[in-house]
Amino acid sequence: MIKSELVARLAQANPHLYQRDVERIVSTIFDEISAALARGDRVELRGFGAFSVKSRPARTGRNPRTGAPVHVDEKFVPFFKTGKELRERLNNADIPEGKLLSMQEGDDEGDDSED
Repeated sequence: MIKSELVARLAQANPHLYQRDVERIVSTIFDEISAALARGDRVELRGFGAFSVKSRPARTGRNPRTGAPVHVDEKFVPFFKTGKELRERLNNADIPEGKLLSMQEGDDEGDDSED
């Protein structure tokens, strides 16, 4: 689901609200979550999960083309941990086989290596 689909579903479920107002609400929520993470705060949505920021230390990587060592600076990445209710809901859901990703397969969208 993309942001516009989320807005459309919320607007449909709440016909007393204008779609532009629903868009503004959704954008404001995402903006506030982003701002909190940028400040280093943790955002917890009970039953859904928690967003936090993790630090990845500086390291020496390798250029895949040349094999030469490359310095990679420290960086901060967003991290999401699912809540108990969401995990239980997913484990009890009837998700179609074609929509599931295996941890071994990963996401190969955009992988042109087999062409």
